[in-house]
Amino acid sequence: MNGAFMNTYHRLPVTFARGEGSWLFDINGKKYLDLSSGIAVNCLGHAYPPLVRAIAAQAEKYSHVCNYFQSDVAEAFAEKLVASCAGMRNVFLGNSGAEANEGACKIARKYSLKKYGPGRHTIVTLRGSFHGRTITTLAATGQDKFHENFGPFTEGFTHIPGGDIAALDKALDQKTVAGLLIEVIQGESGIIPQSVEFIAAAARFCAERDILLMFDEIQCGLGRTGTFLAFEQYRDSSGAPVRADVVTLAKGLAGGIPAGAVLAGEKAAAVFETGDHGSTFGGNPVAAAAGIVVLKTVTDPDFLAEIRRKGELISGIISAWNHPAVTAVRGRGLMTGVDIDREAWPLLEAAAARADSAKNRCGLLMLSAGPKTLRLLPPYTISDNEIGQGLDILKELLDR
Repeated sequence: MNGAFMNTYHRLPVTFARGEGSWLFDINGKKYLDLSSGIAVNCLGHAYPPLVRAIAAQAEKYSHVCNYFQSDVAEAFAEKLVASCAGMRNVFLGNSGAEANEGACKIARKYSLKKYGPGRHTIVTLRGSFHGRTITTLAATGQDKFHENFGPFTEGFTHIPGGDIAALDKALDQKTVAGLLIEVIQGESGIIPQSVEFIAAAARFCAERDILLMFDEIQCGLGRTGTFLAFEQYRDSSGAPVRADVVTLAKGLAGGIPAGAVLAGEKAAAVFETGDHGSTFGGNPVAAAAGIVVLKTVTDPDFLAEIRRKGELISGIISAWNHPAVTAVRGRGLMTGVDIDREAWPLLEAAAARADSAKNRCGLLMLSAGPKTLRLLPPYTISDNEIGQGLDILKELLDR
């Protein structure tokens, strides 16, 4: 491993040199089937031709402009992004998911402060959530393992169990709470979907108490679950689509180029004023050009239907094995969690180590989500044949 890096990652001993579609190739020419997409980032695969062309074309024009001025491509990206997210009015463009969630928390607190005065600043999140690694988004994250060694954290965050409507009702005190931040499918803790009843209750309580309902769609959004945003699959208690006050996006937003966004609906659209927030690289023209390609692709109904079909194919194949090592399969679209009867990390190591050019064997790239859960987040462009090939390898490893 390169000693120039800080020791922050538990890396597998592979160094990549190039990618193509659903495949990555290391510096020794070994081939790997990628079912991780860089943790849901390379949603259109590696070196996706329309994305490559858009990035190259924009880089030839200009790659950055200060936010004192406007960028034609960033304006086009912002307009398409707002139009793609039902009920959203405007957007702040940043670089990452943590930055997007920081923006969401700031919006909720200022909204509440201006309308109700001091003291109503708490943000409620769920246990098992993951919202980022800054000091504030760590405070929002409902997993103790991420909190060790870094306190004290930003005050004003509380965590409740997902699915517990009574706990939600109690936590959403309209005298002290500014916002509720939810991943409708928690990625980092094991691909855990929230129930229809819980999200309906959240929408009702927030509307009744004027608490901002904020959805973190950083991992589960942008088509990953088969709808543009994952929360679009939920209905409120009247049967109408759930509406968000704030939505955060990142990861696959620019198909591999760093980008993040916080979108605001009607209640929150006028909260930020000049000087309230900023980001040096937010709305970067190259990222915006890439983002336009992603949005054009993942908002197509036929493309989204294919994501749903491929997700059902993956779940169906794994379930049909009836394998004794597989204890549960869950997820939506191309976001699948597979619980197994052993530690996940050694399996990830064995899957990558399988690559052997001399034996014409490819490696397999997967993720974990908790100690005994495999997380499959393949690119949307993966073929049925590649799905079958990857799952055959996974079964081979589980058979050992």
